[in-house]
Amino acid sequence: MELTPMCLRLERPDGCAEEYRIWEGEVEVRQLQHRLEEERGWHQLTPGELTDHVNRNTVVAQWLMRRLGWQRLLRACVADQNLYFINDAQSASGQSAA
Repeated sequence: MELTPMCLRLERPDGCAEEYRIWEGEVEVRQLQHRLEEERGWHQLTPGELTDHVNRNTVVAQWLMRRLGWQRLLRACVADQNLYFINDAQSASGQSAA
């Protein structure tokens, strides 16, 4: 069985780091600065921020794809959009195929 990490930590050459986690079904991030020993609190990524990661195929997006699966990740990306339009588009594409 392959293990997938619960948190993802990305470090930059300047000593700063970002940590990502999935907490209670939400994707959160916090900034860490080693030099100043400063740690900022966790904040939830918006659907727009998640979409940006997916569009750029970042390491974060790849990690989330493995942790959540593509369907849950897609739902997180469109969380603030009206699902009526998505269902309507699926119905229209299904009708044209018939």
